[in-house]
Amino acid sequence: MKLSFLFFGNKPDQKWVLSRQMGIKYAIAKLAPELTSTLPPWDFDALAASKQIFKDNGFELIGMEGDQFDMNRIKLGLPGREEDIAHYCQMLENMGKLGIHLLCYNFMAGIGWFRTNTRINARGGALVNGFEIEAAQQLSLTEVGIVTEEQIWENYAWFLERVLPAAEKAGVKLALHPDDPPVSPLRGIGRIFKNANDIRRALSMSASEAHGLTFCQGTYTTMGEDVKALISEFGQRKKIFFVHIRDVEGNRNNFKETFHDDGPTDMPDMFRGYRDAGFTGPLRSDHVPSMAGDDNAQHGYTINGSLFGVGYIKGIMDALEIKDEHGI
Repeated sequence: MKLSFLFFGNKPDQKWVLSRQMGIKYAIAKLAPELTSTLPPWDFDALAASKQIFKDNGFELIGMEGDQFDMNRIKLGLPGREEDIAHYCQMLENMGKLGIHLLCYNFMAGIGWFRTNTRINARGGALVNGFEIEAAQQLSLTEVGIVTEEQIWENYAWFLERVLPAAEKAGVKLALHPDDPPVSPLRGIGRIFKNANDIRRALSMSASEAHGLTFCQGTYTTMGEDVKALISEFGQRKKIFFVHIRDVEGNRNNFKETFHDDGPTDMPDMFRGYRDAGFTGPLRSDHVPSMAGDDNAQHGYTINGSLFGVGYIKGIMDALEIKDEHGI
């Protein structure tokens, strides 16, 4: 397995230093223009420059995560999506040329991962995120109004038909992240990847080797699925391209996130599942608590919480003799 870290942008800061000190070698990055102050990754020179920055700072950029530019016209089926899909395919071509072979993407239209509370007290006064369906239902519609699940499914099929050939040609694996929270609708917008059957439907839409999953363990826990069984199912099919490790208490309608060692999941057993399924790809710590000294404006991705999350994961891997690519 390849222990990785998610970087927002390409500007080295304390997180870069601490990641090196933790022994991280692999970088996953979101390189949207608001984070890099450059063109999106569909521009070859911009992406090449970012890759070089990571190399100069001791990291191998092996993947990208999230929307690298505004994807709403694609996800919502709006005019202009043909231009955007051309940029997307160009981005995939650039990634292939530069040896960046993973793209973690989602199809959450209009609203990305969402919480109704980002300041829930956890162990020792740390702060975690949470979601309550009742609070979400009190929120107004977005500016796009009502969008049905059927519309999102149609837009997703349109997207796959156009990007999978480009991904195959470039040698890039497209790793679908489930909807977080896995509820529908959210502020009037349908969500289509909210349970394991939805994910199976997505996988059934193409047999392409470039078509697979980001297995966000916490989201599948929130769904109420048998997470260990899904690791085996999707892992044996070689459809798990990337793994996010976090934990939650509660259910899809009312949950809060936890420290990695303080939730209901038997984490070592999950890692046995990944190992036994033959997973050797990248994984990372996800959605960590804000600990003392952290800026909660970065909720979910604070550095002190990340230090704990990465250390916990390294301990499990070491105990189970799961070797990181670089012998961490």
